[in-house]
Amino acid sequence: MQVDEQRFLADLHRLRSFGASGVGKGVVRPAYSAADVAARTWLAQRISAAGLVPHFDPLGNLFGLAEGRSLLVGSHSDSQPEGGWLDGALGVIAGLEIARAARAAGGPAVSVVSFQDEEGRFGVTTGSEVWSGKTSLKEADQFIDNTGTTMAQARGVLADVAQDFLPHDRFSGFVEMHIEQGPALDQSGEKIGVVTDIVGIRDMRITLDGQQNHAGTTPMAVRQDAFQALATFNMELARRFANVVTPATVWTIGHVSLHPNAASIVPGRVRFSMQWRDGDLDRLTRMEQIILELAKEIGQRHSVTVSLGPVMGIDPKPMDVNIQAALAVAATDLAPGVWRNMTSGALHDAANMASVMPVGMLFVPSINGISHAFDEDTDEADLVLGLRVLARAVQALA
Repeated sequence: MQVDEQRFLADLHRLRSFGASGVGKGVVRPAYSAADVAARTWLAQRISAAGLVPHFDPLGNLFGLAEGRSLLVGSHSDSQPEGGWLDGALGVIAGLEIARAARAAGGPAVSVVSFQDEEGRFGVTTGSEVWSGKTSLKEADQFIDNTGTTMAQARGVLADVAQDFLPHDRFSGFVEMHIEQGPALDQSGEKIGVVTDIVGIRDMRITLDGQQNHAGTTPMAVRQDAFQALATFNMELARRFANVVTPATVWTIGHVSLHPNAASIVPGRVRFSMQWRDGDLDRLTRMEQIILELAKEIGQRHSVTVSLGPVMGIDPKPMDVNIQAALAVAATDLAPGVWRNMTSGALHDAANMASVMPVGMLFVPSINGISHAFDEDTDEADLVLGLRVLARAVQALA
């Protein structure tokens, strides 16, 4: 099985052209956008040209199927609202190249996948979450993005090509190649990371309703200012987390929607995202309790009404020991002395897949540890080395 490194890079750059931001190598390709649909249409064509069978399921997950039971390799091709060219896309194109090379060599059987909405326009890794059975399609269809669009409305753009969901036992396992999205490999000079486990994540939306009022005539003492309530919540949260979290624990308020968002009006409503991640399930649960208790207290203190959305997420997941071993052997052979075992602090489709089949992950460096930004990048020599290590491991596993 011989991978074509130049073909791999050419396909990777071609995928970047769908939703190219015009700023560096950045892309704007959110799930179900015109750029996302165009990219998936092109991927389906490349899958057919490789002798594989393209298959869109009802959610828009795109598979390139080998005959019979196969090893599944891939990731996702949607992006953040301001995303990089490699996040997810790297794993999809690596999977395509390896599946293509395997077919040309007469085996082993390898299929490829591009999951939908990994980046969370509607939920948390929605495409693989629904396909793995954690969430039903009926439930997911009710998910709403930041513009008020439902998943059911959004996925209608792919309705003409949608087929049934594939059975899990069609595949013997799942392997995902990804950029690290952090600084560890880049700072150490190492080239390959073999993932041992993926941290857990929790994500929810919180709404604070106060009283919209005149910014010049409403005394500070009587205001029901939704933004001030959020500001207090943010400051107090760090203090209450102090004796619970570790240096590896992270939490983020990443999206804030203020209403009416005008200079001369006391804000009457704020809706914001609350996300937290850790490798320990008990710690995630304790953090959730703190968040919920604090939100209620802030509501009373600032005289605002608190509305709590559902808590979504994925528990911490270990990677399959046999897949880890195959990746480690390949890394030792092809990147001796410049690889390590490591935890993934970012969430990936592999975390959902771990509930239905053996899974493993391989990381390559992110320059300066940057991801989810237009200046996300990795040296092409590192991309090619990652492809070679992954192909060696896939051949051994399949």
